This record gives sequence, structure tokens and C-alpha cells, in this order.
Amino acid sequence: MLHRARSLLLSQRTALICAIRGHMAELGLTAPRAVRNLRPLLEILADEADQSLPPLARTALKPLAGQLADLEAQIAGLDRHILEWHRFNPVSQRLASIPGVGPITATALAASVTEPSMFASGREFSAFLGLVPRQNSSGGRTRLGRTSKMGDRYLRTLLVTGATSLLSPTRKHRCGLDRWATSLAEKSKPTKLIALALANKMARIAWALMTRGGTFRTPALTA
Repeated sequence: MLHRARSLLLSQRTALICAIRGHMAELGLTAPRAVRNLRPLLEILADEADQSLPPLARTALKPLAGQLADLEAQIAGLDRHILEWHRFNPVSQRLASIPGVGPITATALAASVTEPSMFASGREFSAFLGLVPRQNSSGGRTRLGRTSKMGDRYLRTLLVTGATSLLSPTRKHRCGLDRWATSLAEKSKPTKLIALALANKMARIAWALMTRGGTFRTPALTA
């Protein structure tokens, strides 16, 4: 319930950010995409002495900025409760040992998948999350299509987001999953495809940890 409420607040925050950015762009006030880049626009909106924003526009947009601030505080409050739950849940702590899986993803998996043994394998669990390609096979010939995107969209989104973070060139700590993703990149695979494949592998690892216990261990480098 904490996660579903947080997800709803995040969607509302995104709508407010898009509205503020879009309205101010009509007046020539722009900022790069991403939540952190909205601060300069909010500062202009809060500064009554700033003449770059017409008074009527400031009157219209101030309520949106106020709602955005309230949502930020509410999201932060839910994050604190989720982190507290994570600290006292052993399954969630084991899942957080997987690279790209933080407390948010770990608690969502631990709370949503209470009986991982109902899945026969890690691939079946990954298919449940919609992270495997569609099968279009006939006549003994295997043809794989696009990702099925079936099942729990929220968990799938969290895993793909975590996988995408592993592909960032600014990361300092590397692991076996990074090396595997690098091998795909060397084959000129698209970045989105690599992120989906990495999320698929992360889901299988998560299933193994939930069913067999233990924590993630980086594979040893071969000679």
C-alpha cells in the first residue's frame, strides 16, 4: 500500500512538473528535463521582483508550485516509512545486495512476491514480470519478438530503472552484471535492449535469493 500510494503521488508530481515547465516555456523560460533542473524555474516563480514572469502568470502557477512542494514532502515521508520497513525485513535486505536494486525495489519485491516458490524457475518469474520476449515459433523454428510487458508493471518499471542506472558511465563501483552488459554493448546492441536484458537477469537473481536465501555475490573474474 505504501508503494502504490507513492506511485500515485509520483505520477501527480510528474503532471505538475510538466504543467509548470510547459506554461513557463510559453513565456521563454525553459529548463532541461529532470526534476532537479526545475529549481531555477521555481525560484523565478517565487521571486515577486523578477520581471521575466508576468504577474498574472505568477498568480496562475503559484498554486501548482505549492502543490508540488506538498507532494515532495509527502513522498519523502512515505520513503522514510519504506526504508524503515526495509531495515527490519531480511528478504528485502538480501534483495538490496543485487546491483541496481535499492530499498524501494527490494521492498516492493519482498512485499509483492510473498510466495516465490509458486514460480518454477527464475525465467518463469521474469515472464510474470513481463521481462521476456514474446515467442513466435512454428515449425521448429524459434522466433523471439518484443518484450511481452505482461504482469506487474510497477515491479517491471523499478527493475528496468535500476538496470538503466547500472549502464551509467559515471558509476564508480563495478560488478559482474556490468561486465555482462558491456559485452552486449560491444555487440552494438541498443541501450534500451541492454537495460531490458539486464532487468531480466536481475529478476532471475531476485527469484533465486528469495527462494534459496543468501545474498548476491559478484562472479569471480576468469583468467
